[in-house]
Amino acid sequence: MEDNIFDKIHERDLKKTMEKFYIDYAMSVIASRALPDVRDGLKPVQRRVLYSMIELNNGPDKPHRKCARIVGDTMGKYHPHGDSSIYGALVNMAQEWSTRYPLVDGHGNFGSVDGDGAAAMRYTEARLSKISMEMLADINKDTVDFQPNFDETEKEPTVLPSRIPNLLVNGTTGIAVGMATNIPPHNLREVVSAVVKIIDNRIQENRDTEIDEILKIIKGPDFPTGAMILGTRGIEEAYRTGRGKIRVRAVTEIEAMPNGKSRILVHELPYMVNKARLIEKIAELVRDKKIDGITGITDESSREGMRINIELRRDANANVVLNQLFKHTQLQDTYGVIMLALAGDGPTSLQPKVMNILEILQYYIRHQEDVVTRRTKYDLNKAEERAHILQGLLIALDHIDEVIKIIRGSINTQAAKTALMERFALSDAQAQAIVDMRLRTLTGLEREKLENEYAELMKRIGELKAILADENLLLGVIRKEISEIADKYGDERRTSIGFDEFDISTEDLIPKENVVIAMTKLGYIKRMTVDNFKSQNRGGKGIKGMQTLDDDYITELLMMNTHSYIMFFTNTGRVYRLKGYEIPEASRTARGTAIVNLLQLAPEEKITATISIKEFAEGQYLFMATKKGIVKKTPVTDYVNVRKGGLAAMTLREDDELIEVKRTNDEKDIFLVTKYGMCIRFHEKDVRSTGRVSMGVIGMNLSDGDEVVGMQLDTQGKYLLTVSEKGMGKLTDLEEFTAQIRGGKGVKCYKIMEKTGNVVGVKILNKENEILLINTEGIVIRIECEDISILGRVTSGVKLMDVGENIKVASIARVKEESKKSDEDMLKTMETELEEESK
Repeated sequence: MEDNIFDKIHERDLKKTMEKFYIDYAMSVIASRALPDVRDGLKPVQRRVLYSMIELNNGPDKPHRKCARIVGDTMGKYHPHGDSSIYGALVNMAQEWSTRYPLVDGHGNFGSVDGDGAAAMRYTEARLSKISMEMLADINKDTVDFQPNFDETEKEPTVLPSRIPNLLVNGTTGIAVGMATNIPPHNLREVVSAVVKIIDNRIQENRDTEIDEILKIIKGPDFPTGAMILGTRGIEEAYRTGRGKIRVRAVTEIEAMPNGKSRILVHELPYMVNKARLIEKIAELVRDKKIDGITGITDESSREGMRINIELRRDANANVVLNQLFKHTQLQDTYGVIMLALAGDGPTSLQPKVMNILEILQYYIRHQEDVVTRRTKYDLNKAEERAHILQGLLIALDHIDEVIKIIRGSINTQAAKTALMERFALSDAQAQAIVDMRLRTLTGLEREKLENEYAELMKRIGELKAILADENLLLGVIRKEISEIADKYGDERRTSIGFDEFDISTEDLIPKENVVIAMTKLGYIKRMTVDNFKSQNRGGKGIKGMQTLDDDYITELLMMNTHSYIMFFTNTGRVYRLKGYEIPEASRTARGTAIVNLLQLAPEEKITATISIKEFAEGQYLFMATKKGIVKKTPVTDYVNVRKGGLAAMTLREDDELIEVKRTNDEKDIFLVTKYGMCIRFHEKDVRSTGRVSMGVIGMNLSDGDEVVGMQLDTQGKYLLTVSEKGMGKLTDLEEFTAQIRGGKGVKCYKIMEKTGNVVGVKILNKENEILLINTEGIVIRIECEDISILGRVTSGVKLMDVGENIKVASIARVKEESKKSDEDMLKTMETELEEESK
């Protein structure tokens, strides 16, 4: 017998076994207990309580039922866990200070804001609130999926239809394993207005909604306890990223007393602050002499509202005492937002996800589209079934004498049905309805009612089919229903939004001004104010623009705003990002700061392209080109979250490098120019938009040894400036370049000769523009384009810069003067090439 016992013992690796068990436990807690579903905003226990109550017919128009009955029914049918957790969830949904729009109408002692617990479930009673019926509306119309309960004796919904956006409206909080959620409640009218805005944008303008549009509608959380939110910085951070900290302050009043004293009255507390413990904390601080000036504190709260009376000494400064209370007590509290919920494309693909506010609204709308589609199909099937029956009844009434004769002549019901089906080509259901037809149906009035019902049904069937066939009509139904809910249950905001001194950041104190960003071949960078680079005559020597080391020279000169982003694209296809003001400022002749001190570059990584971006807007693209002629177009929004350590911008082949990036809008012509003087022009739409880490497609077919040196856009000007490494250059009218199919070899755009050297840089610009030429010695020359000759494609141009022996032109940059001053020493405002493109 002992041998049999030992045969049942199996050796297992403790570490692997515990890992497996803990992962199973963690997933159970995450998916089945602690986190809400983004679609209905409910945790499983809350969903089961509400469904159990509707199954008990415990609606708002019915008498309250004992909570013990509700808890028992929920536990026995759907939630095989402790009754205390079920009762706790029920109580929370009934507390007006915990839930912005209570889903349960409680009767009895359900606790208090002082932290008092609810009475035992055998004493309290509850029923569904009116708004919770919107959560459960049409649940019996196949609007949601059902699953077997724990013992497979019942069916329970995997999600509720939820005609209200409950996740945002009522919020939630929960601690899972390795993650937590804390979503604040919001005002129903504001959330519905945001949903309507998203729908209107899709119906009327056929476009997606930007998060900035939502931020203008949803002002911030709206707590059931009121209070005041300090500033909007935390709100915006939370709404944009899904995480943030919101500072909430009690609503207080300083009142002067007739005896010369003053007192502080507290009318509203921050969300989830226990009033009794707060009063105890204040008393403790006074007792420990950490706060001076308070002589007494009383709780004068009543049914009329909250009122905490803090009496002060005659010589006490009320504002000082109040600020001390804000600092040391929960009269001012921080609400940490973590907008984490279970989200996915279906019930089997739900995963924990931190979402911004727009994503949450979009998931809700997709859920409503699914619910309304399924409800419409259900109603359509029922309407068609009824219309089918009515069609049979009307056929019978048209031949009533013959029908009666057939029925009377049949030996039984089945024979009558069979005869009717054969004679009038009826279905079994129609024949059964005729057999079951009462004699009163033969009256003229009843016949008219059937005809009217049939006509109404056919009209309704047409409407339902139209909804299923037209997405805009479907969205219109959602818009109408949710607007009606807002009108019925919506109320004014309870939480106000005030000023916060912390809303003024260091960035706000930095002036917005145009600056010059200079970078060198060896990786030095600096920020300069727009200096007085004087215009030189063509062929001049220039002035010293930057102190460089031996063998170092300026490779990039970029004009941008201090508050714009500068995106650094590297030869390896990665991208980094800084604000203009984050680059250290230096004088015109200073060397600058090593770029590796600002960006986390790899050892062999170097900057090959930079652009400035003010904001990452929808409908904008980054168009990239490599030296091997590969091009790629990606939405700029794919690069909004560039980490400090960089982000993959493009996948490259081993022998290729990223050389240029431009911001576009899918409506431009692309120019690629090679060092051997070849140029191709093609439409941007020829390149399909792809993801951030895609490889791209062939933009230009290159000859052996040739490589792309520049990419330009047709909207940058009327002329193509081509500059060679020996200082030669020219302007060529863009009309000489006709658009070709992407991937061709292009046409000749520059005549390469010994005196010219290869092409080193190109720019598309206008005659009124000016350019900067930088040579390998760090010398900068500024030239007006009107002094440069306009020549044909197959020419070499004229001398633009005297580079001297063993010196070459390193790079070129375009500048623009917005105004000309009589005083040459005044600073001139210049913009970068890409800032002009964005306009």
